Amino acid sequence: MRKISLLWLICIGLPLMAQQTVTIKGKVKFFDEGFKMTVYQREGTGRKVLAETIVNPDHTYQLEVPVTSPGEAVLDCGKWQSVSVWLEDENLDVDFRGLDTARIKIKNPPYVYIRGGKNNELMNLINFESYRNYQAMIAVSQAVYRADMEDAKKKGELSSKLYDASGDNYRSHMRYFVEHYADRNSVMVAIKGCSGESDAELVNTALDKLEKNSESGKKLVAAYRKKVIEEKEARERMKEGNPAPNFSFQNVKGKKVALDEYKGKVLVLDFWASWCGPCRAEIPNMKKYYEEFKGKGVEFLSVSIDAKKDAWEKAMKEEGMAWPQGWVTDAGKSVMNTYQFGGIPFILVLDKDGRIYKKGVRGESIKSTIEDVLAGKPAVAPKQGGVSMMMGASM
Repeated sequence: MRKISLLWLICIGLPLMAQQTVTIKGKVKFFDEGFKMTVYQREGTGRKVLAETIVNPDHTYQLEVPVTSPGEAVLDCGKWQSVSVWLEDENLDVDFRGLDTARIKIKNPPYVYIRGGKNNELMNLINFESYRNYQAMIAVSQAVYRADMEDAKKKGELSSKLYDASGDNYRSHMRYFVEHYADRNSVMVAIKGCSGESDAELVNTALDKLEKNSESGKKLVAAYRKKVIEEKEARERMKEGNPAPNFSFQNVKGKKVALDEYKGKVLVLDFWASWCGPCRAEIPNMKKYYEEFKGKGVEFLSVSIDAKKDAWEKAMKEEGMAWPQGWVTDAGKSVMNTYQFGGIPFILVLDKDGRIYKKGVRGESIKSTIEDVLAGKPAVAPKQGGVSMMMGASM
């Protein structure tokens, strides 16, 4: 499943100050003609560009970035390197290596250092930990691949344990930052790397300290706590046995259709996109079970979150899916928030009354779930652990 992070919105939800401008400048060692430097903030599956410029012939660049709310943003260097920065009241100086000049190009860019103030000193620590975590994952993958083990299952189990250990190490560092750097607003980024329930006391202590530190910190904390409450309520609404939230989409003829129109039959609801490899790999399973259960009180519906309608239409034509198809016009922003999913494919089975029977089904579990709901077995919610707040991969 391609993860798409949902909690990046924590720090940039509400206007917290009058607009001002932050200057970001630096040098790029290697670049070609038209090489762009871009500052953006993530918005659901998309991004909001705040500023963009071309690198000058003397290898320098300078961006004037409007800031209405303190928060995290990404400084991108020609799509070859990027670094997360904190935008508030600190001008920044960031140098990049830039274009990959190696004969064999591998997307594993070096660590990027930010020269700024207190908030971006902490961003350097957070970014370095993220960088080292990524490097550790690469090292684990290579070591396990080369290990003298014939049992593929044991190799997979070993990889999983080592990845878990790496993740635990990452979270321990985020907890350290939250405990010791709650005197600056960028601690909000470290808070995203903590685990929800198990780190609740630590996070609340840091938030209490931060809101007493400054007026901007007070407003950031208020926005964060409001967001947490809203997300908790949204998760509660999405529990098994609750009515699936109604939403509208366009069908293949451009007609507006509501999910409620599918009540009366068991519904397999699939959120996908043309660019999502795992989504398209799941389509053969959907085809198989569609043929098996059509005419037996079961309906299938695939809803695309593609940003562009023509991409959805092209993929539909390529895949030849015989069941109803839909497309949401906002690249999935609303439905992802409503249905609380951060990765696709996201497949649910709804009962004939439109209630959520099971979420996150894939492969053979699609069939077994359909059989269970048709047999009248009660919906059983999976056991939930702490809610991870680590940043996932974006588009």
